[in-house]
Amino acid sequence: MADAGLLAQRFEEQRPRLRAVAQRMLGSTAEADDAVQDTWLRLSRADVDGIGNLPGWLTTTVGRVCLDRLRSAGARHEESTDAVGAEPAGGRDPEQEALLAETVGQALEVVLTTLGPTERLVFVLHDMFAVSFEEIAPVVDRSAPAVRQIAGRARRRVQARSADPVTDPARQRRVVEAFLAASREGHFDALVALLDPHVVLREDATAVRMGGTAEVRGSAAVAGFFNGRAQAAVPAYVDGAAGAVVVLDGRIRLALSFTVTDRIIGIEAVADADQLAALDLVVGG
Repeated sequence: MADAGLLAQRFEEQRPRLRAVAQRMLGSTAEADDAVQDTWLRLSRADVDGIGNLPGWLTTTVGRVCLDRLRSAGARHEESTDAVGAEPAGGRDPEQEALLAETVGQALEVVLTTLGPTERLVFVLHDMFAVSFEEIAPVVDRSAPAVRQIAGRARRRVQARSADPVTDPARQRRVVEAFLAASREGHFDALVALLDPHVVLREDATAVRMGGTAEVRGSAAVAGFFNGRAQAAVPAYVDGAAGAVVVLDGRIRLALSFTVTDRIIGIEAVADADQLAALDLVVGG
């Protein structure tokens, strides 16, 4: 069992991120803090030695806590919806304002209330915090491909309703195009500037066999991986998100989907033929 003091310290390091997830899910500072506290209680009762990725475990756990709260709040739906548009007593503190600014802005809080609980959780965890579909799947009791479809549906609804420039598909496309150009030209510093410091690159098993890597974390490491590459990549939309495809001999061999907030926070590479066939791919445009 991990030392209690060290565990508490590691939890506190993740608290701002957990609050940001819960705030997006619940729309209330007080409820978000309660959800984070529930997450701490669950961690204190868990077999910590069996947790390989504590930040990931905490993120999905706070998401599960929020999902349970949303599903049980049917009788209070109208009240909670009103609360999203209102400021809590005393206003938001500076830390929370910074977190909101770093994701997608206050307008999206209202837009998220138009999504069902499962759609909201999938969108928040994947499109805002780069949690993989495989990690989200057991939280919502769905398969990873089903979660991908939910994410695409939620993304299209959010983009259709939100005027926030950070969620603007055209802006996201420009960010991805700049990333591909910097990758092809070997501009390492430009790649780093386009990546969130906590960016995560994930590739499926087929992509790994083609010379990729299962997972890379951090802007410098991801920039290093892409530096001088992407020679055959062309812009595309992947399940409604800005992305790219690699076309060889007239066939799409790899699809890259990008999660873009203020910068690129997540990249997923799919090369498996069956998975590629299941994707909604729009090349060029």
